[in-house]
Amino acid sequence: MDTFCGGEVFWNTNLTWGDDTTYPEFTECFQNSVLIWIASGWLWLSFPIYLPYLITRKSGRLPLSKKIVIKQCLAAFQLIIIITELTYGSMVLKQNDKSFLQAYFIGPAIEGATIILVMIYIELERRKRFVTSGVLFMYWLLANITYIIPFYRKIIHKGYKDTTADFVLFNAYYVFSLTQLVLSCFAETLPVSTEGKKSCPELRVSFLSRITFHWIQSLILTGYKNPLTEADLFTLNPVDQSGNVVRRFEENWKKQEAKLERKLAKRRDISVSPAGRIQDGGISESTPLLGHQTKSSTKKNSMSDSKNRISLLRVLCSTFGCDILLSNIWKLFYDLLVFVNPFLLKFLIDFAQDYSKPVWKGYIYSIAFFVVITIQSFTFHALMHQCLTLGVRVRAALISTIFKKSLRMSNQSRTESTVGEIVNMMSVDAEHIKDITGYIWGLWSGPLQIVLSVVFLYFTVGNAMFAGLGIMILMFPVNAVLLGRIEKFQTKYMELKDERIKLMTEILNGIKILKLYAWEMVFGDKVSEIRKNELAVLLKGQILYSISTLSWTVAPFSVGLATFATYIFIEPTHRFDPQVAFVAMTLFNILRFALNIAPIVIMEFVKAFVSIKRMEKFLNNEDLDFSNVSHNPSDSAVTVTSGTFSWDPQLGSCLKDIDMKISKGSLVAIVGSVGSGKSSLISAMLGEMNKTTGTVNVDGTTAYVPQQAWIQNATIKDNIIFGQPIVTKIYKEIVEACALQSDLDILTAGDMTEIGEKGINLSGGQKQRVSLARAVYYDSDIYLLDDPLSAVDSHVGKHIFDKVIGNDGLLKNKTRILVTHGIHWLPSVDLIFVVNDGRISESGSYEELLSHDGAFAKFLQTYLIEQEDSDDGEEDEEEQEMKKQILQRLVSIQSESDTELADKVLLKRSRSHKGSESDKGHHKEESRSYKRELSEKEEKPDKSKLIEEEELEVGNVKLSVYISYAKAVGCKSSFMIVLLFGLYQVFSMWSSIWLTDWTSDLDLQNLTKWPANSTERRHKNDYYLGIYGSFGIVQAIMVTGYAVVQTVRCVRAAKILHKNMLKNVLRGPMWFFDTTPVGRIVNRFSQDVESVDNELPYIFLEVLYSLFNVLAIFIIIAYSTPIFLSLIVPIGFFYTLLQRFYIPTSRQLKRLESKTRSPIYNNFSESLMGASVIRAFKVQDRFIYESEKRVDSNQEYNFANNTVNRWLGFRLEVMGGFIVLVASLFSVIERNNINSALVGLSVSYALQITENLNWLVRMISEFETSIVSVERIGQYTANPTEAVLHTDYSLNKDWPANGKIELKSYSTRYREGLNLVLNNINVTFYPGEKIGIVGRTGAGKSSLTLSLFRLIEPSSGRILVDDEDVSHLGLYDLRSRLTILPQEPVLFSGSLRMNLDPLENYSDSDIWTALEHAHLKSFVDGLPTKLEYEVGEGGQNLSVGQRQLMCLARSLLRKSKILVLDEATAAVDLETDALIQKTINDEFTDCTVLTIAHRLKTVLDYDRILVLNEGVVQEFDPPQLLLNDTTSAFYAMAKDAGLVG
Repeated sequence: MDTFCGGEVFWNTNLTWGDDTTYPEFTECFQNSVLIWIASGWLWLSFPIYLPYLITRKSGRLPLSKKIVIKQCLAAFQLIIIITELTYGSMVLKQNDKSFLQAYFIGPAIEGATIILVMIYIELERRKRFVTSGVLFMYWLLANITYIIPFYRKIIHKGYKDTTADFVLFNAYYVFSLTQLVLSCFAETLPVSTEGKKSCPELRVSFLSRITFHWIQSLILTGYKNPLTEADLFTLNPVDQSGNVVRRFEENWKKQEAKLERKLAKRRDISVSPAGRIQDGGISESTPLLGHQTKSSTKKNSMSDSKNRISLLRVLCSTFGCDILLSNIWKLFYDLLVFVNPFLLKFLIDFAQDYSKPVWKGYIYSIAFFVVITIQSFTFHALMHQCLTLGVRVRAALISTIFKKSLRMSNQSRTESTVGEIVNMMSVDAEHIKDITGYIWGLWSGPLQIVLSVVFLYFTVGNAMFAGLGIMILMFPVNAVLLGRIEKFQTKYMELKDERIKLMTEILNGIKILKLYAWEMVFGDKVSEIRKNELAVLLKGQILYSISTLSWTVAPFSVGLATFATYIFIEPTHRFDPQVAFVAMTLFNILRFALNIAPIVIMEFVKAFVSIKRMEKFLNNEDLDFSNVSHNPSDSAVTVTSGTFSWDPQLGSCLKDIDMKISKGSLVAIVGSVGSGKSSLISAMLGEMNKTTGTVNVDGTTAYVPQQAWIQNATIKDNIIFGQPIVTKIYKEIVEACALQSDLDILTAGDMTEIGEKGINLSGGQKQRVSLARAVYYDSDIYLLDDPLSAVDSHVGKHIFDKVIGNDGLLKNKTRILVTHGIHWLPSVDLIFVVNDGRISESGSYEELLSHDGAFAKFLQTYLIEQEDSDDGEEDEEEQEMKKQILQRLVSIQSESDTELADKVLLKRSRSHKGSESDKGHHKEESRSYKRELSEKEEKPDKSKLIEEEELEVGNVKLSVYISYAKAVGCKSSFMIVLLFGLYQVFSMWSSIWLTDWTSDLDLQNLTKWPANSTERRHKNDYYLGIYGSFGIVQAIMVTGYAVVQTVRCVRAAKILHKNMLKNVLRGPMWFFDTTPVGRIVNRFSQDVESVDNELPYIFLEVLYSLFNVLAIFIIIAYSTPIFLSLIVPIGFFYTLLQRFYIPTSRQLKRLESKTRSPIYNNFSESLMGASVIRAFKVQDRFIYESEKRVDSNQEYNFANNTVNRWLGFRLEVMGGFIVLVASLFSVIERNNINSALVGLSVSYALQITENLNWLVRMISEFETSIVSVERIGQYTANPTEAVLHTDYSLNKDWPANGKIELKSYSTRYREGLNLVLNNINVTFYPGEKIGIVGRTGAGKSSLTLSLFRLIEPSSGRILVDDEDVSHLGLYDLRSRLTILPQEPVLFSGSLRMNLDPLENYSDSDIWTALEHAHLKSFVDGLPTKLEYEVGEGGQNLSVGQRQLMCLARSLLRKSKILVLDEATAAVDLETDALIQKTINDEFTDCTVLTIAHRLKTVLDYDRILVLNEGVVQEFDPPQLLLNDTTSAFYAMAKDAGLVG
């Protein structure tokens, strides 16, 4: 070492840290070696990792900017200076004949090599498009810090006099280094794209800006000046976007899938039982995501065992594990630095006690505190930024994966997971798993801090530490038991939440039906009952959590008390000095944080674990088996051989022995009775059913028009083009062919009119024609058309058949498979399949099937007879003639008895009216009056808009919101919580002051006055210890008090807020539901209620904890060093300034994040409802992309808010470091005036300011942003509602006994600001009359029925029912005594019995009678559980016809004196229509019947016809009288329909 140092010493402690020195000095050898090695060592140690990373990175290059040229020039100058020094040094060494292996020479040589490496890095980074370099920034920072020592040494020793040249060169080199550091603080400029959203600024800023989060400041300033809007935000970094994240997740899922396949394959090899078999198959590029199990038997046997499932946790760890590990390294540095502060405090107390120590040491200790805290801030916020950004990726992966899974779920899986449950999984469970990324470090960091605290406590208090350790060990088993119970409660809570959201979603989807039946509050009670159970479980879990929190809160004090008591007892002198007390206290504070964070981390892990298990189960559910349908080249378009198919394994196969071959380009019809399996056959061709045996091959692309049209919440145009490029000529041709042009002409915005959710503002026929136009525009090879013509009148049907489906239509060269009940189309088709009881009973051409008395002939006969009996359906002359010919053909092949029956039908038909409504007439007429509302929006700027933008508050959260939450908690209870918490903090602070008095007691510190074993010493210590322990007991009582009150009252608040919102939403007017997407409302009941349930109580507590802690810290520091009070004002000003900038931005980001969350769930619900259509068109990728785009849009606000929090946290922690610096500096300055105990107290408390001040501002902001959930709930609680359900007005029990209806000067509008939809109506409907209501589009037909049920309220006038003014009645009293058969057959998940009689007013025999009259008795009787058979969500396991018959059964049960038919048969096939009409004629003979006519002929035999036009009565007379008047509007409509000549 002497040789290396040139004869000098390497290290001299007296020189550097001696008590007799005026400032710290370092030896020349140390300066020439260690100080140079620090910075150079950093660069060379990173070299093996950083250089390969630079070389392998693929990207463009940056232009050679001035900044880069300056950097290279400065480095070159520095290299020249080093070479000069080395040349001079080598000459000196050579002259003195000394070795070159000296620090004097080696140091500059290493530094020269380092500068060369710097120059290489600068050029490589330019070539790899690096705008900034963290590696070089750290090098220049370390280098400039180390240059400070030789710089001040040369100044003090006046080197500018003795060695001028060396002094000049060194200072030039130092200036160049400082310039390099300054340049490294700025990034290279990248071109900014002006298209679309701004890219994330983080990618374009310098390393310094990134680690201090300065780059987000422009957004914060924008948010401070004006409320943020969506246009102010930037996109996510590409690495955080859903598409990139999901790709990694899928790759790892497939790896786990392959492992599971191998594992199960091994098990099969050694297993004897055939029950253990699972479907074999390799994993390839085409293997479906999340689709390793497709057979239901496999699922039952293997997937029920969690060990045979793909582990979601493993996939998450594989995908994100490396990122988690890298981010958590920062926490390791942070934790190690945490334990530097106790030692610095020890040195500072020692300095305060020993007045002989030079004052500069105190200053160094103070500066060291600041430096350590600043470095901690950098590391902690780097950790949190990376962890929370990782959470954004995890959430994106999970939501996108759930969306993909939902598009491929089997029918069995659909029954197990409803839309509401899956939405809950996407919102709540994904959020839980995302949140845990910010706490993963708690798994190892907490235990590490506890272990290190215990170790350092041992070195501080010796064996006394084991007393505290014993108390800690006792706590772990207790908390382990609590953890197990909390997990069970959390699982149950999530299950109940699923159930509630599922029911709520169904209620919102069917709210109109519920209101018409007056069932909304009954279903609301069902939600409330689930909520009651949910809150009971939540309360139990929260109480256990409070017990856990109590144990962890009391633990540090208990550990400290036991340790101090033992220390005093076993310490030989029984003396308790400040150094031991406050170093131990600082370690206890570290321990306290580790223990306090434990219950939070545990709870987060419990929630995440439960969510992972729930999501894992869902992702492992059975998928559709896409191998059910092959797509091999073939001579035929569709080939089915020996096919057996089922929907539900419990019900067995519903299609058996299917054999069919469909030629390319042919038109094929599938016919059969209701429930025979026609729609199922189409679904089998699409691969939607479980294939038990046989093969299905489809050669070509498919387009699908389902029986119940699926319409997107988009414009009509967007629904038709369905993501395809617009070709105007073809588009117009298709619109005309699908008979849509006249509909578009009457809409203000034409084809740009927005369609509401599920086509709310279109009629059934219009929806079906839009659905057909979509299929035609898509230009596929094979068209699967599931009875698209049943929802339109016959004339429009003929137009569509001729122009689109028929052999001269737009699809003439395509393969068309048409399910139909329109027998008049059959002569025009190439091939007919007759389906009967799930089998193809016969097939052939029309002529072939009519040539003998087979199944087809019987079907025709049955159909024609039923149709004539119902006297329904309009036909034009051509159609009439065709049916007459069909009957004549039937007569020629039938037996004598059948012939007589057919003759009767022929005779009847010859006397009947002919014709149908025309394209010009009826299909305008079939529009629901909602569309009138669209046409009345001319005064609005956006005429196409129906769905309103979600309400978004701006500015501060109103005081009323806080008050509403306080009232929900209870004002007295809120005050009690604050008071108890305040008292807890007072006693905590008092205990610390008491500790100060104890350790500074002059008698106890004086061993001469009171020897070690004296009685006086023992009594005095016992006195202090007893009081100190009493403080702990009081704190425990206070903690218990506020924990209990807070838990109980916050759960009560959650109950009240949900109850009020539920009641108000259910009582909302219909216009609210028409203009508000279901997903938006569900978001309030899911995410916002979750926030009130779980987040707000915790954050409220944390605000109190942080606030009182910060106050205590300032009070203690001011108590110890009163001069500190002089800094309160500037600190308060800076703190307030940060708050003023931060909170408006953070709050608005939270609001925007909540707002943009709803479109994710809207899109998901909509896509799931149309999953079969999406799959048929093979457009899954487009919908997945749309979902990912919406997720990314939502995540942008999440990411920005996280970064804004980091911006604030970093600045607050630096401010906290400044407070510690000031507190310690004042202790140094005032050391002659204060004792060491007060120094220890002041600084030990000041050391807590960093985390507490940061936590306070963050929690205040979190509280304000979380209270936004209360604000959002309050918005829906304050929405206007309908009139009351019940009034004091007394009604007879049998009202209405007659069924008389009078409208007197009645006018109404949908809502304020819109035109009248009914204007001065004066009509009377007499008891028992059958009234037909007709009119053009927007005439006010549906408005009339809605007015009767008071779904819209009068603007003037009144409606009398049996002489009672309905406006005086409660809505329940009114609606429950009227009966309606609505157009859309809405069913709810639950038993058949619940769907028919949710109020349980009727006996089983009544229900069976209603089912019999509704032609459903045999069907229900054949079900395994009969009336208790579970109906799937929306009635998905029943056909459309069966659903409408169920609605008919509801009407039969109620059977009041007034029946309204609101286009009740518009969306069903003709056979179901016939059954409904027959039942109505038989069962409602003595009732007043109001029918909004779907087909004019339906009402021709009615008593009177009410013709409406633009909301006024145009005509009101018997139909025959109106038809005789050739000038009447009804005659004109009948003429248009072909009913009269």
